[in-house]
Amino acid sequence: MVRRWIFADQLGPHFLDGPHQPVLLVESRAVFRRRAFHRQKAHLVLSALRHRAAELGDRAVHLRTETYRDALRQVDEPLEVCHPTSRRAREFVRGLDRVAVLPPRGFVTAQPDFVAWADERRGALRMEDFYRYARRLHDVLMDDDVPVSGRWNLDADNRQPPPKGATRLDVPDPPEIVEDDIDAQVREDLDRWAAEGIEFVGRDGPRRFPATRAEALARLRHFVDHRLALFGPYGDAMLSTDPAMAHSMLSAAFNLGLLDPMEAVRSAERAHRVDGAPLSSVEGFVRQLIGWRDFVWHLYWYFDAGYRSSNRLAANRSIPAWFADIDADAVQASCLSDVLAGVRDRGWVHHIPRLMVLGNYGLQRGWRPGELVDWFHRSFVDGYEWVMTANVVGMSQYADLGRMSTRPYAAGGAYVNRMSDYCGGCRYDPRHRLGVDACPFTAGYWAFLDRARDRLGGNVRMTRSLRQLEQIDDLPAVLAQEQARGPHAP
Repeated sequence: MVRRWIFADQLGPHFLDGPHQPVLLVESRAVFRRRAFHRQKAHLVLSALRHRAAELGDRAVHLRTETYRDALRQVDEPLEVCHPTSRRAREFVRGLDRVAVLPPRGFVTAQPDFVAWADERRGALRMEDFYRYARRLHDVLMDDDVPVSGRWNLDADNRQPPPKGATRLDVPDPPEIVEDDIDAQVREDLDRWAAEGIEFVGRDGPRRFPATRAEALARLRHFVDHRLALFGPYGDAMLSTDPAMAHSMLSAAFNLGLLDPMEAVRSAERAHRVDGAPLSSVEGFVRQLIGWRDFVWHLYWYFDAGYRSSNRLAANRSIPAWFADIDADAVQASCLSDVLAGVRDRGWVHHIPRLMVLGNYGLQRGWRPGELVDWFHRSFVDGYEWVMTANVVGMSQYADLGRMSTRPYAAGGAYVNRMSDYCGGCRYDPRHRLGVDACPFTAGYWAFLDRARDRLGGNVRMTRSLRQLEQIDDLPAVLAQEQARGPHAP
């Protein structure tokens, strides 16, 4: 058999074609020289790669070199590789004479099927439409040709704020990750690289996410058995003392290729059909996998390379140093400080803090979308260019003016107050947009609408908010206040 070259995000058995296929794995130190990744992300990726090499044993050639080209000079035989997950990597492997590039794996809907679906629309692409197409195509949560329960999307049954007075959800912790000798060696190597000048962001810490398929499967089983039921109702809620809530925390495992998303979809579907797991939770989890995750993957390739530079809201301010350096201690706003601390200390927060705290703040302040794509890519253990491009440019920052999302995800402090416990002890008041205790999210919301009003005027979903903007009699003072705040940490 031809030797299969697998990248560090192609580590599951579904990236190979049999139990005896020879494998090539390469660690390129140049990848870590090019940009400053979160220390815990670097640890997770290297640990997963080395654990996979150890599992494969004599089947694998495992090379540690400065560049991929250096490694390939040590391998004489023909190679094949599954379609990589970045444009840069794809162009690299396509330019190698003795490397055959196979179709992508690790996603649910095939690229030709997505392209055919998208080409038929000839306009704005919506995840909900794609999700329904994928449900039918793959026969997921379907009773013949209709969705289970007769409804495609049960999101309206979820969106609950955290239980009043709770400090954490009543769900058991996921199986503990136990580090081993491979992790110890990775940590020593990263310490040495840092001493030699390779830069990282964030703090080192214990490995919190699966680096092996066995660990990932244990986490998946535990989630489906013990956490899935509460995932739906509280999927949009935030608690300062419970960063995981009922989330699966499996995104990094999926993006490393340790889990096939369809095996997780079928596991959740069985939990509903056989064990009676709440449909709203199961449907929400399935939507994240065959809907949103596949959607942003395909958009990365369907849109041209220039999409990443979209900036149709003219957001031209650079990310300030305190945010770029993940300096949570510089921030007094409780929600932003705690979420930044989560990124700094874990390299992970769930999707609502990402969207409605971090992304929302960047949107309000007019930070360059491309810089935010890079920051999310580097700072999160599950961050990859394909993940973050559409998520940040199209959804979080609305920099494409609606090519993939119907409205900007901008919100004031009232949203954070309703969906979290952050505001009670904060020095800022979410009800106030002006004054020393004015919430930077509340004031920033109106400042954003004022700045973007001409570009958002044709969006019917923004009509009500723009009308409210016209009725604010202290708007000039709010704008002056936020102008004075400038790039400073709130």
